[in-house]
Amino acid sequence: MAKEITCGIVKRISVLSENNRGYSKQVNLVSWNGAKAKLDIRTWSPDNEKSLKGISLDDSEARKLYEALARIYANN
Repeated sequence: MAKEITCGIVKRISVLSENNRGYSKQVNLVSWNGAKAKLDIRTWSPDNEKSLKGISLDDSEARKLYEALARIYANN
């Protein structure tokens, strides 16, 4: 039997987009299975009960992403 995966949004950061069914792509700090919260980008149902595929980044990965995006958008 598969282990149940639990998650909780620790801090809401931003809604990036929303589709016509109310699902929204969000950036949040999320704790998975009680672990330390990670920066998380994924689509959530309107009631935030269901999540779709996404990506979770630890602090080091999130900083590297920030630096990469800063380089891309520095000249725009």
